[in-house]
Amino acid sequence: MIVHETLADLGLSQRQTDLYLTLLKLGPSSIRDIAASAGLNRGTTYEELKRLRTMSLVTYFPQGKRRFFCAEPPDVLLRHAREKQAATNQAVNRLEQDIIPDLKQLIPASSSTDVFHYEGDEGMEYCLRDIIATMAEAADKTYRVYSSRLIRKYLYRPFPGFTQARVNAGIHVNVIAIGEGGDDAPLSERKWIDADAAQAPSYMAIYGSKCALISLVGADYPTVVILDSEGIAAAMRIAFDTLWRRL
Repeated sequence: MIVHETLADLGLSQRQTDLYLTLLKLGPSSIRDIAASAGLNRGTTYEELKRLRTMSLVTYFPQGKRRFFCAEPPDVLLRHAREKQAATNQAVNRLEQDIIPDLKQLIPASSSTDVFHYEGDEGMEYCLRDIIATMAEAADKTYRVYSSRLIRKYLYRPFPGFTQARVNAGIHVNVIAIGEGGDDAPLSERKWIDADAAQAPSYMAIYGSKCALISLVGADYPTVVILDSEGIAAAMRIAFDTLWRRL
């Protein structure tokens, strides 16, 4: 449910969301009634209600020897979201203005090339999102790709909205396709190399100061290596552009 997904972003577990929704429906209720309605035992219900109280989403009042709990109005959720958004914005500003520049000063000058290794669909998605994030900030929003035919059906599996996100960011891509096929897409140009012998599923993206290399191990398990080096990226761009002009 979209409610559970949204409240998860605010730090609520699925059980806590269920309890909050239950309380909204029940109105002021005892732990016994809340637990029965939510399908939980009383001990678990009480512990989760305590956590919801620390989030200011639940209050209680005594009635005789019993406690009756009630949910705060849903507007409180919006207030929490706005507070979290403001805190996140402040963190982003501090990272951009102070923390990241200071951390970069800790990197030795001799560390001219950084190498990162990722695996699985999560690694491939990270790479695709890094391409968008890097190129969105670049002055020249064109990056370059070599893509073999056998990897194409796996490439966007973890991030099916990649092409639309790229287009929305105004990022252009030049693709040298190894083997026939490949779909046309906005802000994309494609040229082909006929290479029947090149059957290995592989992909290389040259973007910003980075080169990303993706290959498949076994049938469909991706491995990703990202090299962050302005010198290497510049050399690869020259080689790509030279071949591009000759195709």
